Amino acid sequence: MYPIIRNRRLRTSSALRSLVQENTLTVDDFIVPLFVVEGTDVKEEILSMPGQYRMSVDVLEDEIRELTALKLKAVLLFAKTDDTKKDNAGAEAWNPNGLMQRAIKIVKAANSEMLVLTDVALDPFSIYGHDGIVSGGKVLNDPTVEALCKMSVSHARAGADLVAPSDMMDGRVIEIRKALDAEGFEDVGILSYAAKYASAFYGPFRDALDSAPVDAENIPKDKKSYQMNPANRVEAVKEALMDQEEGADILMVKPGLPYLDIVREVKNAVQLPVAVYHVSGEYAMLHAAAEKGWIDYERAYLEQLICFKRAGADLIATYFAKKAAKHLQAH
Repeated sequence: MYPIIRNRRLRTSSALRSLVQENTLTVDDFIVPLFVVEGTDVKEEILSMPGQYRMSVDVLEDEIRELTALKLKAVLLFAKTDDTKKDNAGAEAWNPNGLMQRAIKIVKAANSEMLVLTDVALDPFSIYGHDGIVSGGKVLNDPTVEALCKMSVSHARAGADLVAPSDMMDGRVIEIRKALDAEGFEDVGILSYAAKYASAFYGPFRDALDSAPVDAENIPKDKKSYQMNPANRVEAVKEALMDQEEGADILMVKPGLPYLDIVREVKNAVQLPVAVYHVSGEYAMLHAAAEKGWIDYERAYLEQLICFKRAGADLIATYFAKKAAKHLQAH
């Protein structure tokens, strides 16, 4: 007790603070989300996500070389589909010559050691902007799972290391696992979005992919019938444990900062690596505050990242990955 115990002794210098620091960031913590589009020599900034771009596959190749130089090891790919290729079934999602499939091959050609994770959900391919097939005013679970299995196998054939189902359909992890195994892809992993909430923080991402639900008669106006209620905590642990039992290799919590308690709950409950998605709305808010001069941009994003580690995250999907990697190299 005071005055014998003085906690400030361990805060007296930068060297001492570093020596007793409980959590650290390294480039091995980061997954880099990337958006790909059709075309050639395309690199268009996403207005609601300053510093983030939609890029064609030729530009993607250069991006992978830059990430490799920064010693970043994993990318998470998202494909922005042309409206002409969208339908209710999302059939373009498993086109062997589709944008996602070509992007996977480009990444592997640029760096065969780069881990390729792929988004598995139908919303970028759906005329309705939903993560599944819509009928009778509902998003159908089992037919959607069948489509996700086709999509996952297609990604594996193209060279994906892990597929990342982000749809929140029931039972999709076990069905995807069985589909991959049946096609000889036992070594392709599943990063499951185990606890994905129906959050208000996804707006800029949906802008990036043009994947928001459409406002039409007899079409669900939001994704609350399959994504989780932000008020719930125990349900997240239930979802994570079920996905672990179904064969997931890594579990994701999404969003990140408002759900640090969920990251810790899931980490305490499971025996798998836990990832967190530092989502677009969180990224955009920090940028907006920094542009106003209300916050120290670099200190703030680094603080956010270390908070994910403190909460229990093993991996962080973040739009700050490149900036953080450059900072870590410089320091």
